[in-house]
Amino acid sequence: MAESTANAFIEESARKAFDTKHRDIINYNIDKYSMAFEKGKSKFANLENSKIKANLIKWKVMENLDRYLLQFEANFTARGGKVIWANDATEALEEIYAIIQRKKAKSVVKSKSMATEEIELNHFLASKNIDAIETDLGEYIIQLLDQKPYHFVTPAMHLSLEDIAKLFHEKFDTPLDASAEQLTMKARELLRDRYLSAEVGITGANFLIAETGSLAITENEGNARLTSTFPKTHIAVVGIEKIIPNLQDLDLFWPLLSTHGTGQNLTVYNTLLTGPKQAYESDGPEEMYVILLDNGRSKLLAQKEQRQGLYCIRCGACLNVCPIYQNIGGHTYETTYQGPIGSLISPHLNGMKEFKHLSYASTLCGKCTEVCPVGIDIQRMLLVNRKDSVDQGLASKTEQKAWQWFTYGIMRRKFVDFFGGKFKIFFIRKLFQKTWGDQRELPKLADKSFSKQWKEQQKNKE
Repeated sequence: MAESTANAFIEESARKAFDTKHRDIINYNIDKYSMAFEKGKSKFANLENSKIKANLIKWKVMENLDRYLLQFEANFTARGGKVIWANDATEALEEIYAIIQRKKAKSVVKSKSMATEEIELNHFLASKNIDAIETDLGEYIIQLLDQKPYHFVTPAMHLSLEDIAKLFHEKFDTPLDASAEQLTMKARELLRDRYLSAEVGITGANFLIAETGSLAITENEGNARLTSTFPKTHIAVVGIEKIIPNLQDLDLFWPLLSTHGTGQNLTVYNTLLTGPKQAYESDGPEEMYVILLDNGRSKLLAQKEQRQGLYCIRCGACLNVCPIYQNIGGHTYETTYQGPIGSLISPHLNGMKEFKHLSYASTLCGKCTEVCPVGIDIQRMLLVNRKDSVDQGLASKTEQKAWQWFTYGIMRRKFVDFFGGKFKIFFIRKLFQKTWGDQRELPKLADKSFSKQWKEQQKNKE
């Protein structure tokens, strides 16, 4: 299983990297993001100081996660909400289905949520004959294609306007040359009635506030507000790492998320939800549930160094600057969380044996660490992941032998100097040509090693 996952990644990556249409679309979209991000981050008086502060807050949370989660639960339930703790995806799905059954619901509306993607909620509900529809435009397009999101923030980034127009033409008979505005209006027409007829609304949350027992949801389309307000029952599926201590912390995290996610100073809709509709309120759900999802996060929390991967606020900035992601795209990773942060956390959430190869899919250029709004040292964590996979004996026998021989040779200078450059080049080509790939040239080595040249030069001076 692990070997097939790694091989599939390599094969799909090789295909995507040389797909010129794919590359053009991704480069176009990432270039737009880069310009917006440069403009957006200039609004910070001291961005680096903001990132340090965010890092310290998330560090404090992770060191006291149990206390903050219990504080959130107490405050949320005091307002009439209900908290459900889910150890894994199976428990989360069972709890969601139990709520839907109690409500005798047949129709569900969903807003964009990586946590629900993680537990594959849509496929689960379909298997139970529950009609669930995504209301975020990008997620709706992905759902129509039966694909997984390509990116945290822009799930349909890999599709051009022509691709989407063709899809809507096939599904809804819209014109093949429909504009972006026409396609958006068609989606609005299709989705608007679903908010009114759905019995259950399911969302995620960007942050949980321990102090007030509130959910903070950030969006640009308003669909999350409709999803959490119109249906009589609202279910929020949220990873346990999304907690922050106080309401005023949003003053820091909301701008960091919006600027690093889309280049905006603040997203269009920022909503705080604190329990179901109260007696004095005119709208909102009659019942509200928060499912606190673990699903491997405790395993990551137990890793003293890599636990900082739980600081992530899912802005997607590290994906946008990563030279690997820019070339191979999001679907090659075969995980909910792609790019550098996905390569860091997926081996812990989904299994080191199956996903250790992702930690090697990096140039270690450091751009991900540089851009991260909460200061996660991603490049170093990827190296720690690699070390862990070796310590756990997950390296192949061939790889272990190769490194043993390499270590033996490199630690014996006379042995290295004994062979000339031509022999070394021949040796490298025989051993590494297939691994290196047919799209790159192997490096040419000098006829003599630096050590040998140095010794000869010193001898000539004498």
